[in-house]
Amino acid sequence: MSGQEVAFGPLLRSMRRAKSLTIEALAEVSGVSERGIGDLERGRRAAPQRRTVAALADGLGLDDADRERLLAAARAGRTPGYSPVGVRSFPRGIDDFAGRADELAELEALAAPPRQDRTAGEGGGVPEGQPVVVVIHGPPGTGKTTLALRAARRLADRFPDGQLMVDLRGTDDSPPAPSELMVRVLKAFGVPDRDLAKAGPQAHPALYRQVLADRRCLLVLDNARDEAQVRPLLPGSGGTLVLVTSRRVLTGLDDVHRLPLGRLEPAESAAFLTSLVGEARATAEPEALEEVARLCEHLPLALRIAGNWLATRTGWTVRRLADRLASEERRLDALSAGDVRVATAFDLSYRQLTPTAARLFRRLSLVPGPDLGAACAARLTGQDVHDAEDTLEELVEAGLLGSAEDRYRLHDLLCLYGRGRLVAEDDEADIERARRSMFRWLLETAVVAGRWYEPGHGAPPASWRGTVDLSSADKAREWLQTESANWLAALHAAAAEGDHATVVEVAESLHWFSDQWIFWGHWPEVFGAAVRSAEALGDPLLEATQLNYHAWAVMLCEGRPRDSIPYTARALDAARRAGDAGQQGWAHAYASWAHRALGEDGPAAEHSDHAIALFEAAGDLHGLLQALISRAAHLRGVGRDEEAIETYRQVLTRLDEAGDRLEPHIAAFTRANALAGVGGCYGSLGRWEEAVEYLRTSVELSRTDGNIALESRYLLSLGDILLQAGRPAEAREAFTRCVALGSDADPRRVAEARSRLARLDGDRHRPPPGVGVR
Repeated sequence: MSGQEVAFGPLLRSMRRAKSLTIEALAEVSGVSERGIGDLERGRRAAPQRRTVAALADGLGLDDADRERLLAAARAGRTPGYSPVGVRSFPRGIDDFAGRADELAELEALAAPPRQDRTAGEGGGVPEGQPVVVVIHGPPGTGKTTLALRAARRLADRFPDGQLMVDLRGTDDSPPAPSELMVRVLKAFGVPDRDLAKAGPQAHPALYRQVLADRRCLLVLDNARDEAQVRPLLPGSGGTLVLVTSRRVLTGLDDVHRLPLGRLEPAESAAFLTSLVGEARATAEPEALEEVARLCEHLPLALRIAGNWLATRTGWTVRRLADRLASEERRLDALSAGDVRVATAFDLSYRQLTPTAARLFRRLSLVPGPDLGAACAARLTGQDVHDAEDTLEELVEAGLLGSAEDRYRLHDLLCLYGRGRLVAEDDEADIERARRSMFRWLLETAVVAGRWYEPGHGAPPASWRGTVDLSSADKAREWLQTESANWLAALHAAAAEGDHATVVEVAESLHWFSDQWIFWGHWPEVFGAAVRSAEALGDPLLEATQLNYHAWAVMLCEGRPRDSIPYTARALDAARRAGDAGQQGWAHAYASWAHRALGEDGPAAEHSDHAIALFEAAGDLHGLLQALISRAAHLRGVGRDEEAIETYRQVLTRLDEAGDRLEPHIAAFTRANALAGVGGCYGSLGRWEEAVEYLRTSVELSRTDGNIALESRYLLSLGDILLQAGRPAEAREAFTRCVALGSDADPRRVAEARSRLARLDGDRHRPPPGVGVR
């Protein structure tokens, strides 16, 4: 400070006395509290914020020159006392930072300075409004502390009264108590030991709140254990920004912003690894670099370890590390560099779990799919579903489990860690019992859910006591789809263990449901396994049935009609051996469909006629309706549209006559196909209005029934008819809807719709005929 500069407190006192004002009088005219003015003059508090200085200057009636002197003294620094100038206590930063742009932007927005339009009362320089508290939470290794440090350094100039980081050591067996942490913060902000001793431990919380209320600072509370440790450290007023990092969600804290951290995006992971290993090595092996990032599960800690490993082993190729990480048994051991290990980070969280939560965490590693529901988790531990849900939520709170929409996910590296703990801590027989209990429950529930769609079954029997809600076909569909990866793995396990009767029962129960979810991608696996089990059981009728289902899956789901024909031939032979007319009819029906797809009209018509005759003889209405649609499609394919329309109308008439005797979803599926067929025929005949009307009805029926595969198929047909009718805007809408249907749609139809849209865009930008560039 130069000789002409005066500290803020003495200057304020001299100006007040020059105006013959008491502290009480200045407080009354300025709006700043008497206590605040007194502490400022004695140097017991920080120099105030600009708005407080302005209020004091107005109260003193200062001219421009004296006002500027007072402001300059506030800017120059603070008198000795509780607030040393520029408190800054952060560990060494990390420069190789990648990603988290959205999170940093959110923190910057939250750190915006408070409004300057009002002056607070008691603290003489108290920043306006409430402190902002942000809980940065996430699983171990997601870079919570790194993000907090990065944000703190970027935001430092917004907090002129200091920036401080306090390690709460929340993963220690005996973390410091809040009272001890308070004293550390108070000492960092310059509160003398004599004042701390004079106040005594009981007054430290009030002193802590008072010191933080007087200043605008940034406080990082790193590695918090729980709410009880953090809550006393949160200021009640002032302009402080508090960043709390924790593996736990800290659900019990009120009025805080929560910033969850997960894995990095693949591009961010690649950029992070590149910053560690160097541009030359990264660009030399981009595919290997991407594989390393994937095997690290895009977890920042794992990526840092992998990058440091390569950086210190210049003779290693990126591919060599990728191959080392590819082994699941060795991956966690490989993700260690010096004293830094991914497994250690996980272990710190795991050992804080209750015994019940730790047991469930270990057994979640037995789940074959990417996620599960609470009812499935309950089978692993024998808990009631509600108790299992509470335990799952404890794992979510601890940062060891992800959750979304009643589903829980144990990420791959945590799953590997959990598997290691399972083998180390659980008896082998107990592990096998838990796995079998889960798989048995999955398959039993799949059978009950699938039978909602099977003729002669429908809702679960009154005797069924399930742990999931299967009270409607829609709920059954939802369960089958969300739990599909798990029950599919259970099915494969049953097949491998020779439980052939169960495999066939599951496949049989899912036959008609498969029409609701055609492009799931795994029906050939389901029905292929059932074929092998039926053969092992030596029952020709079961064999014929499952061969027919498998033929359907190969033909439609995989788009390989030629390869499906041998399966229909084998099904026909087995059905004849079993003396079953119905399965003979299905074998002919699927063969007709395959030949029609291959453009082989003669065999298609011949098989179709056989199928219709057999279904009529067997009294199989379900099969007969599908065979009639197949015949109509053949007639349409050979240009006999009027005859095709008549056949489709026969199907519609039979549907009306059947009424409630047909299951609603089978009736809707069949009606949608028949209506679309009539619409297509009218389109071939140039009767555009009728064609559009029938196709729109088919599309809406498919949508209402939730059959996305059919909806995509007939949206494409509708768009094509609208184009031919000279209605491109409506066609664009149909193609756009088709493209937006997602992964359950027919991928070939979606690709064709996307191609149609591109062509329409090209036509829109093409000059009209006769217009060109010379």
